[in-house]
Amino acid sequence: MKRLFYFILLIAGISSVHSCKDMVNEEGDPLIDLNQSSGFNGPRALFREITDSDTIAEYRYNGLLLSRVITDKYSAANVMWSGDKISQIDFKGHLDNDGDGILDDDSIVYTQLFTYGNLGRLTIISENRSTYKRTPAVPPTTPAGPYTLDSKIKALYDLTYSATTGKLDVINMKNGPDAVGVPFEYKDYSKSWYTYLGDNVSKVERHYGKINAGVNGTPIEKFGYEFLNYDSQINPYTLLPFAYKVSTLLATDYEDNRSFILSPNSPKRVSITDLMQVIPTAVIFSTDYRYDLQTYMIKGFGVNYIYKPM
Repeated sequence: MKRLFYFILLIAGISSVHSCKDMVNEEGDPLIDLNQSSGFNGPRALFREITDSDTIAEYRYNGLLLSRVITDKYSAANVMWSGDKISQIDFKGHLDNDGDGILDDDSIVYTQLFTYGNLGRLTIISENRSTYKRTPAVPPTTPAGPYTLDSKIKALYDLTYSATTGKLDVINMKNGPDAVGVPFEYKDYSKSWYTYLGDNVSKVERHYGKINAGVNGTPIEKFGYEFLNYDSQINPYTLLPFAYKVSTLLATDYEDNRSFILSPNSPKRVSITDLMQVIPTAVIFSTDYRYDLQTYMIKGFGVNYIYKPM
């Protein structure tokens, strides 16, 4: 239920966004003024997601390829390519693993390696993740201690696709602690199912549980997400690579409420349901969107999207 409460805060708390003036990127290229009415012509890239108080993400490129994503001044993901496919993502920084809407003090470092099948589709993501903790400060005299390694895990994500539509169908995850001197064994699992309306993700259901002797046990958590009332305009995330979008959904255990980033259009209603409740009740959030003249969405759910020419 804490994650439901956080999602309420996320949607409601950023609904009022300040106006933005003309901006330039780190290379001095002009960005699209969110207040302009003339729109933007020519190829573009997603550059920033901002609210009235913070920058959610900044996307940087090497030519036409996404190369680095900064999500916090101490957090960034470096994206590596092999030809036209993402081969590796290295992240270092802070994440909201417990879903309370605040970045954890723990420092997270992970490397994800991407494997593609014979049709060129992403099929496996293998991940090594380390968590670093430090002793908290005791004001006014004792500062926080240095970060030291607390735990390591290995995770494997297996992606399957619909034989009829070719769309992402299921993601199976399993992970386990990676401790020196202890034989590695997968201990936890999750499974996500994707449902579509046309090309857009309409539902995601994800179950979590324990692995016993290599067998998935009865789920101990279940969440359902629905994405409703899609528009017919262009979702900003269509400008990002599919593999990177999947990676962000897997960064923490509870990012599925953002699964609409896999869709070409944008939903005006999003619901989240704790399916383990005796009487599951969906919490629903709504928004109106703003678009530029090329029908790219520039504002929704309290987030402004800034583009730059490519």
